[in-house]
Amino acid sequence: MSSSDPVVHPQLLAALTALSLSAAAAIRLPSPRGRVATKTDGSPVTPADEAAEAIIRDGLGRIAPGLPIISEEAAAREVPSVTARTYFLVDPLDGTREFIEGSDEYTVNIALVSDGTPIAGVIAAPALGLIWRGIVGRGAERLEFSSRETSAPQTIHTRARPPDELIVMVSRSHLDAPTRAYLDSLPHARSVACGSSLKFCRLAEGKADHYPRLGPTHDWDVAAGHAILTAAGGSVNALDGAALAYGSPRLLIPSFLAWGGPPPTGGR
Repeated sequence: MSSSDPVVHPQLLAALTALSLSAAAAIRLPSPRGRVATKTDGSPVTPADEAAEAIIRDGLGRIAPGLPIISEEAAAREVPSVTARTYFLVDPLDGTREFIEGSDEYTVNIALVSDGTPIAGVIAAPALGLIWRGIVGRGAERLEFSSRETSAPQTIHTRARPPDELIVMVSRSHLDAPTRAYLDSLPHARSVACGSSLKFCRLAEGKADHYPRLGPTHDWDVAAGHAILTAAGGSVNALDGAALAYGSPRLLIPSFLAWGGPPPTGGR
């Protein structure tokens, strides 16, 4: 795949899936979880984050040598400047806090972004043995995996918004006062706390309906889930319904509303 060709081929998605499996295997190796460092933004980083990122960056360099790679740990050392039309966004271990605490709710996120929009994504959950992947306009899938094999892909799709109980995914680590107030404003809503980008995956496979994030988060935290959810029939937009702006100088998404379908009128 060349830097001038943003069309995503199934072979690329298969290669990204294999790469996410390699990163997942590295994360699952016995590692010194207690050797946790703190980055300048106050977030934790472990040897597993760094090992997974090294594997993914090396693999992407071989898969698509013409495309830039923006990844979380590299960006922590030097904030990159987004100048390319098409590039990869990588979070090698999304949910590091959950990983440190021994939770299953952490993921490997790889996304392809073109013209400011995620067009393909792969999310692997190492502890759950699950992979979600999708190409916008071509659909989304879920696979199961073990150390030896991967299942046949199963097509997934968002569900119709229910007339009674709305299942809302919320962040386990970032459930703040504005989000609580927003939840209180939703009729017949039941919130489910979850870590990492798994929240997008639950919407994409039709097990939940809504995911609000009313605070800033980095591009690499959102892009893969954004692509998969959109491919599955959902939507991710700013609070006013506008498209999210990827590639800002600080690589931050101020806030967003994800839905298992088109956003309601007015964005909410």
